[in-house]
Amino acid sequence: MPSASITGWGKCLPPAVLSNDDLATFLDTSDDWVATRTGIRERRISHVSLGELAAVAAKRALACAGLEGVDIDLIVFGSTTYDDQCPNQASGLQRAIGAEGCAAMDVNTACTSFLYGLSTATAMLRTGVARNALVVGAELISPFMDWSDRDVAVLFGDGAAAVVLQAGDADDGLQLEKLGCYGESREILRIHGIGGAYINQGRNLGDTRWQFEGQEIFKKAVHGMSQACEDVLARAGLAPGDVDLVVPHQANLRIIESVAKRAGVPMERVYVNVQRYGNMSAATVPVALCEALEEGRIGAGARLLMPAFGGGLTFCAHLVRWGERTTPLATSDAALPPCERSALQIVRAIIEAKGKRS
Repeated sequence: MPSASITGWGKCLPPAVLSNDDLATFLDTSDDWVATRTGIRERRISHVSLGELAAVAAKRALACAGLEGVDIDLIVFGSTTYDDQCPNQASGLQRAIGAEGCAAMDVNTACTSFLYGLSTATAMLRTGVARNALVVGAELISPFMDWSDRDVAVLFGDGAAAVVLQAGDADDGLQLEKLGCYGESREILRIHGIGGAYINQGRNLGDTRWQFEGQEIFKKAVHGMSQACEDVLARAGLAPGDVDLVVPHQANLRIIESVAKRAGVPMERVYVNVQRYGNMSAATVPVALCEALEEGRIGAGARLLMPAFGGGLTFCAHLVRWGERTTPLATSDAALPPCERSALQIVRAIIEAKGKRS
């Protein structure tokens, strides 16, 4: 059975940075309050669409792999915050990168969407459905945020990243995974105002209210991610000491620390960038993966453990064996257009627009 090697990777972070001090100009909060509870210092706010973020990340991943859009025969796009419900987001990315005619599908399992997408694409490469796949994790959360709710407004940010998978004979790529969902607890994390349930109900689509039961989410997240990590390591016959780096979902520093402790992996072998970006949902794991490579934290043949959880409540853990190459074959000149406003100005415009609709 062919392997599905990760041969390309690329990220795209919008340049506008929203700090905790910025949030304190319109919320009852402070840098110390947010950082102490979450580990987050700042997050990115996008001035462009989700499709534009993803296209830049995808083009950078393709260049890294030495491929062109025409070489891709499968796109799996993981996200919760699509530009459109129909047509799907993956079809727009197909057009943006010149991958005409390839299979294109969306996966929405909230923050686990990239990793569920990695499982989907790997299975298709192993069974011969595709040879070269592009897997994306991207979110544009800021327009959907309830910026009056301190409990959630401090947590999330925008961003995108992508990887290229290629079928081959090498024994690398995704080795094992555990996928799961606490469906009975799905109501503890819900965004009211998005979806067909809110059409023709006397409210404006996009005027959201977040149901976010933080303590219960914390418990489920730690339990699900820890259980999934234990499962894949046991099936692989590995001990925690055999893991070279944990690249977890970046939701909250306390969650990351709790999962690492339960998994038996010291924090010096856990990659953390939540302080810079907050929770970018589906984009968190692939952005962290890209940055771990950029910083030399991943060597040839490294074993990576990638746990995550998301709305639903979905959870997972993926065991990946890295290939021989840890540097790009080439780089792309793809870039976002200049941003003329600060992150705070963008957010204030979102708040003002929602106020006019209400």
